[in-house]
Amino acid sequence: MKTGTIVFIIILVILVAIIVALYFLGKRAQKKQAEQKEMMEANKQTVSMLIIDKKRMRLNESGLPQMVIDQTPKAMRRTKLPIVKAKVGPQIMSLVADEKIYESIPIKKEVKAVVSGIYILEVRGLHGKSEAVPVKKKGFFKRALEAAQEKAGAKPIK
Repeated sequence: MKTGTIVFIIILVILVAIIVALYFLGKRAQKKQAEQKEMMEANKQTVSMLIIDKKRMRLNESGLPQMVIDQTPKAMRRTKLPIVKAKVGPQIMSLVADEKIYESIPIKKEVKAVVSGIYILEVRGLHGKSEAVPVKKKGFFKRALEAAQEKAGAKPIK
């Protein structure tokens, strides 16, 4: 056999092994995530809180308890998390928000939030209505295109 063929076969075997390993690691991670989600659903409670501030910051700078920081994996400590500072009763707490609801959390307003430990799962307005997601601003080119179409008398495309 030629040397090029042997190298190609070895690379192919290594790639197949990596794909199989990633498949099984992904399955294990998916099971672990499902267990954690069930646990969070079992421990959730509704709390009224005043949102003071929200930022994306690293875990070390977030003001979370040291025990929480110690339990997180080292790779996760470097990533930025959506942190919300809120006044819950007489205490001011730092909480971690879910990525899906982070943008819809209003600042300097009192809301009812579904919380599981230090994790905010859902935010509702004071009277139980869900907060509307803020409207995304149009970019420069989209506004310029609409302005040009209005001048030409054409119907704007959305």
